[in-house]
This record gives sequence, structure tokens and C-alpha cells, in this order.
Amino acid sequence: MARAPLLQLTDISLTFGGDPVFDDLSLVVQPGDRLALVGRNGSGKSTLMKVMAGLAEADRGDVIAGPGVTVGYMEQDPDLAGFETLGDFAADGLEPGEMYKVERAGEGLKFDPARPVATASGGERRRAALARLMATEPALLLLDEPTNHLDIEAIAWLEAELKQTRTAFVIISHDRAFLRELTRATLWIDRGMVRRQEIGFGGFEAWRDQIWEEEDTQRHKLNRKIKAEARWAVEGISARRKRNQGRVRALQDLRAERAAQITRQGTAAMALEAGPKSGRKVIEATEIFKAFDDKEIVRNFSLTVQRGDRIALVGPNGVGKTTLLNMLIGKEEPDTGTIKLGTNLELALFDQARAQLDVDMSLWDSLTGDPEMRVSGKADQVLVRGVPKHVVGYLKEFLFNEAQARAPVRSLSGGEKARLLLAKIMARSSNLLVLDEPTNDLDIETLDLLQELLGTYDGTVLLVSHDRDFLDRVAATTIAMEGDGRATVYAGGWSDYLSQRQQDDFSESVIKAKPAPAAGQAPKKAGKTGLSFTEKHRLEALPAEIARLEAEIAKLEELLSDPELFTREPLKFDKATKALVERQEKLAAAEEDWLTLEEKAEG
Repeated sequence: MARAPLLQLTDISLTFGGDPVFDDLSLVVQPGDRLALVGRNGSGKSTLMKVMAGLAEADRGDVIAGPGVTVGYMEQDPDLAGFETLGDFAADGLEPGEMYKVERAGEGLKFDPARPVATASGGERRRAALARLMATEPALLLLDEPTNHLDIEAIAWLEAELKQTRTAFVIISHDRAFLRELTRATLWIDRGMVRRQEIGFGGFEAWRDQIWEEEDTQRHKLNRKIKAEARWAVEGISARRKRNQGRVRALQDLRAERAAQITRQGTAAMALEAGPKSGRKVIEATEIFKAFDDKEIVRNFSLTVQRGDRIALVGPNGVGKTTLLNMLIGKEEPDTGTIKLGTNLELALFDQARAQLDVDMSLWDSLTGDPEMRVSGKADQVLVRGVPKHVVGYLKEFLFNEAQARAPVRSLSGGEKARLLLAKIMARSSNLLVLDEPTNDLDIETLDLLQELLGTYDGTVLLVSHDRDFLDRVAATTIAMEGDGRATVYAGGWSDYLSQRQQDDFSESVIKAKPAPAAGQAPKKAGKTGLSFTEKHRLEALPAEIARLEAEIAKLEELLSDPELFTREPLKFDKATKALVERQEKLAAAEEDWLTLEEKAEG
């Protein structure tokens, strides 16, 4: 017997400011559905989810929940007014004996139920709202960007909870790894239309590209037909005017069909321009220590950042990633130890709090009021990488329309604020790019473009992120901050770090499992290795160096595997080829050194 749908939307139409967001939209959510809701920033994902939750009313159409079905909605900006603590808010609506559900979710999501609402950060408020939603156990979960402001450990907890739940859910997220792990079907909003495909997010991009390719083919055929018919109309209509009026009307219909087609939204015209080359050594941190009261951030930490490095900082929220980042770029001093910055550095900073944006200013004033972008005597122009541009034209490159130019920054969505900040950063050249949580709120297409730009950027990149897919695509080195002052450097991105960490844990378990000497038996003395101090240090450092080179080679080989790269971007192809040869030579030399020193140590 077929089960009744949990939620059914029929012929939904909704209009904001003249243009329809949706028109005649229909969809059904069935029991057990695990849906990804995807689309460009501004396509209406959050609006559709609010309609599904009953929090926004459509102009026309029906929203019908199944008998006894409760719908739980996780909004991006929860309202905690009227509650004293986060726990009070999270427990609202639960039975007195069910507080354990909030405490369990609070432990997994890492928020303190006793924290006063008045002093809680935006991230803590969102985690409390998510805990409340998970504790109430609705029949349908609607999750709007649930991983924003969660660290990787909390994301893993939420991922595990959703994997084992029998509750149906719909997720909006920019986190590819999260969507790939959890979803079995995809709802795609594109130009007011919602398509459903019974594949999880892992197959979405191939499906999307196939639809776009078919669309482009049909548009090309239509244009050719219009061109042929228009030529006939000019050359032959005068001789057969009465007999061929039907064909003329058909041509008019073809032109009307083309005019009615809605053009796909393009990607932002983002560009990163590296300034003059920095010195080869960008940052040198030696034995640095930093603590706040009794909390150690880093202890005896050393790091050398070379020009062109891609270094990611990962770890739980509150462990001190931003503090370490600020120390490395000279914005904050260590308690002990030294940090030396290289020569000729030009810094561009993307901060996670978006503090560089004044929410009360208009987008226009935000750009023209920036001293580094101001064009003397031209109130309607901004300086973009040394070239004056009209402010509205530059905003359009980042997908803002003319009407938004005079709107306040506070009216923008999270993704739009991120794009505006990128517009400010990318207007100037730099050779040291610092990105603190850049992926929050960006749509997948903009993330793809940002990753591609970072891949070809000639400068050095330092970044903090909880987006595992983004880390794997961008980072060549990962600094894992694990608390209590521990910060460890690993080669590669997130997956490489996990693999090496598991190997380290395995090695430690083997060492601990070795039997102790029998009673009365003296431990064996370590034989002389025959290595000098420098050689011993080199032998210890080589495995990490080899792993780093292997990770970089794998990334370059993946880039060069694109068969169209040479014809599309010959300079990028040439640069990547040279870099691959260079790293392969370094890897061969490092492996040879390791063999030589290992033989000498055993001899």
C-alpha cells in the first residue's frame, strides 16, 4: 500500500518585485526522502523552504502536509527573543523529562545550554536552533545551511545523526561533502523551475551540465532556423506574399519563443591578480607560544611559509585558528617566540565576520568609499586592479543588479555579502591572500570559480575552513590545531591529513603494544646509527616532505587530466606542466636521499 506524501506543493506561484520567483511549481516530499535543494544564490532556495515550512505564503497554489505530519524548519537567523539561555530556547516545546535530548544534541554540536542568549554569538544561536530541531523529532526536517558556523567535528556528528535517522529531510548547503554523504535525490531550482532527479548530490553536477548542454543545442538549432527563415522572408516573400503568410507567422512565433527563453545566470566575473613577487620566504615562525589566561593556543610552534604555498588551518571552533592566523600575518603578537614576515608583501584579507563591510552603507558607498578603490574626481567610478570602472558595471560582474547598488549592505543575503567582500578584495593586487571561512553562504558555482582562481593565483594562500571538499581542492599543507597548544603540520588537504593522522595513531598503538623487558632483563641499547645530527634530522623530515610532494603531484596530475585545458588555457597548462616536472624531480631526489640515509642508519 502506497504511503501518503509528507508534504505536497501544487501550482505554487510567488512574485517579489514584479518578476516571479516561482510559477506553477509542484513537488512532493515522500516518507524517507533525503533531498538536496540546490540552486544559485538568489534563485529562491530559502524562500521555497519557508513556503514548505508554512512561514511564507504563496500568491497562488496549495501547500498540504500529510495527516499528523510535523514539519521542522532550521532557519539561517533564528529568533531567540524572550528566552534567557540557549538551553531555554532549545528545550521550548519539550516535555520536562526530555531535556536530555537537548543536552545530547548540545554535546554533539558543542554549545553550552547555560549560555545567556544576550552574550551568545550568531554561531551559538544557530547551533541551539539546530539542537532544538533535532530534539523535537519532526516527521520532516527542513535544514537551511545547517553546517554554517559548525566545525568539522560538529559537522561529522550531524552527518552521523542524519545518516541513521528515519526522518525525511531537505537540505540547503554549500558543503559538497555533506550533501554527497547524505542525499539520495536532488531538487534543483533554476530560473523559477524546480526539477527533481532521483540521484544524490554526487551525480547532480553531471546531470545539470547535461541539461545545460541539451539546452544550448536546442537554442543553437532554434537560432539557425530563425536565421534561415528570416533570409527566406527577405528574399522570397514579395513573390509569394498571399501564399506564405502562414510561414511568416511561424517565423514570428519562433522569434517569440526565443524571446521567452530565460537566459541562465552567469558566474561572477571574479579575477585574482597577484602583485609584485614577494620574497621567497613569506613567513617564518620560530618556537611561538600564545595563551589567553589558562588556555594555550599554540606551544613551541614553528613554521616556514614559502612563496606559493597553500596552507589551511583546521580544528574545532574556539581552538584558536583565527588567533594563529593573525599572528602569522603580524596582526597579533605571540607571547614568546618570533615571527618574521618576508619582504614586499601585499596582503588581502577575507575575514569570517565580514567586519570590512559596514552594513548601514549602500553597496555603492561601500566600494567608492574604500580609499584603495577611490578614483579622484570620479564619484561614480572605482579603481579595479589599476583600471577605473563604473561602480554599477563592477557590481554587475559580481552578479548584483543596478537596483541593489543603492540598497544597504544589511539587505544582502549571506552569499551576497561574501560576494561583495570578494569584490573589494579582488579590486586590488596582492601576493598574500588570507581567507578566514570564505566558503560560508557561497553557492556551488561561485565556490568552483574561487577554487579555480586560487589554483592559478601566483601568490601565497593561508585559509581557515570547515569545508572538507574545499580543503581537499585547495590546500597543499594542513595545520591541525587540536587544543592544549598542539598544532601539527601535515602534507596535503583534509583527506591527506586524516590518512596521515590515522597512520600516526596506528604507529602509536604499535609502540604502546610492544612488550616490556622481562624482569631482570636489561633493555637493549640502541646501536649507533652512523648518522650525523644533520643527517638524522634530515631523515626524520623526509617522510613529511615526500608526502607533501606526492600530494602536490596528485593535484597537478588531476588538473592536467582535463583534455581541454591546453586549448582553453594554454598558459595555465604550461605552468602546471613545468610545476609537475619540478615536483617529480624533487620527489625522486627526496626518495633517493631517504634510501641513502636509511641504509646508512642501518649499517
